[in-house]
Amino acid sequence: MRKRWILGTIVLLALTGCGSQAVTTPDPSNGNAVTSAASSSVTIKDFADRNVTFSSVPQKIAALGNGEMDIVYALGGTLVGRPTATGPTPIKALNDVVQIGSTHGIELEKLALVSPDAVLGTNPMNTKDIPAVEALGTKMVLTSANSIDDIKKQIQMFGQMIHKEDKAAELVDSVDKKVQEINKQQRAQKPRVLLVYGAPGTYMAALNNSLSGSILTTAGGENIAADYPKLDSYPQYALLNSEKIMKSNPQFVFIMSHGSPDKVKEGFMKEMQQNAAWNSLDAVINQHVEVLPADLFGTNPGTRIVDALDYMNKLLQTVK
Repeated sequence: MRKRWILGTIVLLALTGCGSQAVTTPDPSNGNAVTSAASSSVTIKDFADRNVTFSSVPQKIAALGNGEMDIVYALGGTLVGRPTATGPTPIKALNDVVQIGSTHGIELEKLALVSPDAVLGTNPMNTKDIPAVEALGTKMVLTSANSIDDIKKQIQMFGQMIHKEDKAAELVDSVDKKVQEINKQQRAQKPRVLLVYGAPGTYMAALNNSLSGSILTTAGGENIAADYPKLDSYPQYALLNSEKIMKSNPQFVFIMSHGSPDKVKEGFMKEMQQNAAWNSLDAVINQHVEVLPADLFGTNPGTRIVDALDYMNKLLQTVK
């Protein structure tokens, strides 16, 4: 009888120890570990340095940006809510997914209708939306994409969130290989480029701390606006400076826009041509003033960052 009592006590202690054992998952933002109380829970650190914990792997995800949407599907996940779009979607499966607004404005009623486990927003733009979103019983995950490294970090974070770490590593590796491939093609003399982001009547120069600036410098170009003073409200951009532009004499002028690319280019050209020296720029003389594809440069392209790098690299190779 005593032997049975001892054996039962040992088994009970063993079971108790297993039940309280913590599970450690990697934190992609800094390589440290985040400990969760149970094996089914997931904790990630988002781009606002917030620890976001899910009681289980989130199955219903909503994205407010195209890049985040692309990454989720590239990882093998799906969405219940996607960014509102005016044109066709590149992923057929998205045709039946509810459009919930964007990072600039969330349609809370539609978001409540799909009842996601996680909403992917942008830091700091959607910080103000956290209380309203989480009042619906969902968790907000804030991300950002101001560089190629940011996109790689997004891939890793989403991979951890939906337990697709191996696929995330594969996607990050493909980005690294593309960067290495382009590095081998770098010239000693880099082409001079002015990157312009605009809408009709409003034009800004993109700095190196912007995603387009990161793509440009990685693809082998020199951003002539790299030292322009950043704007307080948009720290990845600066005011255009005609005098500095003329002095730098860019060999390319690349224009980015969310929509109406022809109108944006036309308006920009009219504004620049008010300065008589504009027509003497190498970019104008050689007809190297171009509008970049909006899906690759007007927004976060997600895993298609490899296509954006290819596109930019090929453009830069056309200069003698």
